[in-house]
Amino acid sequence: MPTSVPSTAAAFTALDWLVLVLYLVATSAIGVWLGRGQKDAKDYFVAGGEIPWWAVLFSIVATETSALTFISIPGLAYLGDFTFLQVATGYLLGRIVVAYTLLPRYFEGNLVTAYALLERRFGLATRRLASVTFMVTRAFGDSVRLFATSIPVALILGGVLPPEWTAPGAILVLSVFTLYYTYHGGIRAVVWTDVIQTGVYLLGGVGALYLIGRGVDGGWARIVADADAAGKLRLFDLSLGLDKPHTLAAGLLGGAFLAMASHGADQIIVQRLLTANSLRDARRALIGSGVAVILQFAMFLTIGLGLWALYEARTFSAPDRIFPTFIIEGMPPGMTGVVIAAILAAAMSTVSGSLNALAAATLHDIWTPLKGVPDDRTALRLSRRFTLLWGAILVGGALLYRAEGTPVVVIALSIASFTYGGLLGGFFLALLWPRAIQRDAITGMGVGIFVMSIVVFAGRLSAAFPALAGPLAPVTGIAWPWFVLIGTAVTLGTGILSSFTHAAAPRAS
Repeated sequence: MPTSVPSTAAAFTALDWLVLVLYLVATSAIGVWLGRGQKDAKDYFVAGGEIPWWAVLFSIVATETSALTFISIPGLAYLGDFTFLQVATGYLLGRIVVAYTLLPRYFEGNLVTAYALLERRFGLATRRLASVTFMVTRAFGDSVRLFATSIPVALILGGVLPPEWTAPGAILVLSVFTLYYTYHGGIRAVVWTDVIQTGVYLLGGVGALYLIGRGVDGGWARIVADADAAGKLRLFDLSLGLDKPHTLAAGLLGGAFLAMASHGADQIIVQRLLTANSLRDARRALIGSGVAVILQFAMFLTIGLGLWALYEARTFSAPDRIFPTFIIEGMPPGMTGVVIAAILAAAMSTVSGSLNALAAATLHDIWTPLKGVPDDRTALRLSRRFTLLWGAILVGGALLYRAEGTPVVVIALSIASFTYGGLLGGFFLALLWPRAIQRDAITGMGVGIFVMSIVVFAGRLSAAFPALAGPLAPVTGIAWPWFVLIGTAVTLGTGILSSFTHAAAPRAS
């Protein structure tokens, strides 16, 4: 199949630089302008509940679409097929469950953070444990996502800066712009810049599809025909083993539990839902985002399929280098800048949301219970200071991260799954088991997170301590989509058993 891929990388032109710089400056300026007139921390964190549902929907999608989606998802189809969409379908099912279970509780309580719900049911210590767990998980996961953004940018800047400065330079530039508008604009700036950023990266994805089709003789008709013959259009894998990540069972069950945790127990998404005008609007945004994510994943998998045809299944040093290589080699001047801006847009939406959510959790779950409720001016000042603090932590983590052979998207999802089960199990215990008290919740969450630390790191523990290889063998090969389900089951089961060691407690009103 003849292709038209250039043999050498095209230079990043002045037009590309102009597009990229204009995007960064415009996004930052718009974000600051949208955040003007803030009065207190509630306005800074939930925008007074005045954001329309469709903007919340786009913001949720943009938050989920980090640079990992751009970089790693095409690599999954390049090396495999379309079975990852089974996981995306599970994501939709999980959202529906959250929309009719946890979401009404958040709106009834007029809350700012998700973990305040746990305090009302169990007590302050449970709220703090859940909030700190969220902070640690989000800091680690988004440091990896921030690092992932540096991969394509480093390829571009490789001829401009010394090799040792390319990745750090990309991380720092991205972080400075994102931190600037998040610090000044708060959640209102985060949501509305997410809407803009969604349009930018969708434009980049559509542009990539068009250029790939032009680069292959016979266009997309030829690509689809060859992919079908090679079995790369497969959607369903009916295998029942726990060692495969993209099976129907892992996708529907594991994906649903992962979505329940990420959209029902993770502050970064819950906070966006709380900016909606009403419970009805929040439900529309949450469920609608599930449909949008399926379509979006399908687009990026299709890009990977096209690259498989374009590059004639050539081997790359790492899956995460496949699409970035095409951006540099196969795109005309100007379009390269648009797609790099799209990657930055995906990353900026995730990082800005994380900074705002982490600051909200720090102020409301940690600072306020210890120091008391501050006045409006002090609360707003503290909110911005905590945003700066978490910005420094995320940048530091990204600069210290070292890449491995595993696709970055799998690493990030594994990090999230490590603690999500404990968090989701705590919320399920609050909703489903009236007998439980704070001790049961903390015990369940602690045991769940401990067990998942063994499951997630079983392979590394076996390599480091050969004597453990035998005992850990049953869990070493468990695929990441099962992590949240297992962690939730362990947490819920432990909490229920613990509750029988004391007299039943009435459900809090």
